[in-house]
Amino acid sequence: MSVPLVDYHCHLDLYPDFENIIEECEKNEVHTLAVTTTPKAFPRNYELISKKKYVRAALGLHPQLVANRVDEIEIWKQYFDETRYIGEVGLDAGTQYYKSFELQKSVFQTILNTCANSREKILSIHSVRSVPIVLEMLERSSVLKKNKVVLHWFGGNANNLRKAVSLGCYFSINAEMFKSERSKELIRLLPLDKLLTETDGPFTYTNQVASRPINVLKTVELLAAMLGQEIASLAETLLSNLKKIES
Repeated sequence: MSVPLVDYHCHLDLYPDFENIIEECEKNEVHTLAVTTTPKAFPRNYELISKKKYVRAALGLHPQLVANRVDEIEIWKQYFDETRYIGEVGLDAGTQYYKSFELQKSVFQTILNTCANSREKILSIHSVRSVPIVLEMLERSSVLKKNKVVLHWFGGNANNLRKAVSLGCYFSINAEMFKSERSKELIRLLPLDKLLTETDGPFTYTNQVASRPINVLKTVELLAAMLGQEIASLAETLLSNLKKIES
């Protein structure tokens, strides 16, 4: 089935065939946000992607890497003006990363403050076990007055969801989320006009192989079945949401 596809959170540079997968996105017209985990990875991403029609290069500093790469926030600042897209950034209070949580908050606050003093940035935000704090920091920083936020792989509760919606956040969801009843209940509550799709590849799998942007169709199919919508119609809605967030 040929429908417009949106993969708004994918780590293209972590695939062994990085350059090929960029061309695959272009050939299949998959609107893809290529997030980076460190700012040192951004120049190569930007070099390969900046002139592409369907792929965007985002500047990130992943919270799970902050403990060892906190000094790279200075590199992140150097590249800030070169792209409209910021990601992957955020917080991770999971067991493995909690020791660096205060450091993560400091880095994330710097990122939010920098974006708040800019405009028209789009942030893809990680919020594992930290949704309330992420939302509090977003609200306090005033970043949403001039910029737009996408909560990637949202894992909060219904109250967090209502708060995020009230702040104007968008949400990118993936097929993996449909394996959890709790996540499916949250997806049902998400406003359709605030939804985008993602793969988070290569960290998710389709048919036991690392998901590629083209595989985001599976998420569209699962969401259409959940909502009782036609796949083509839903795909057009998601594309409309993309155009709205990037307008």
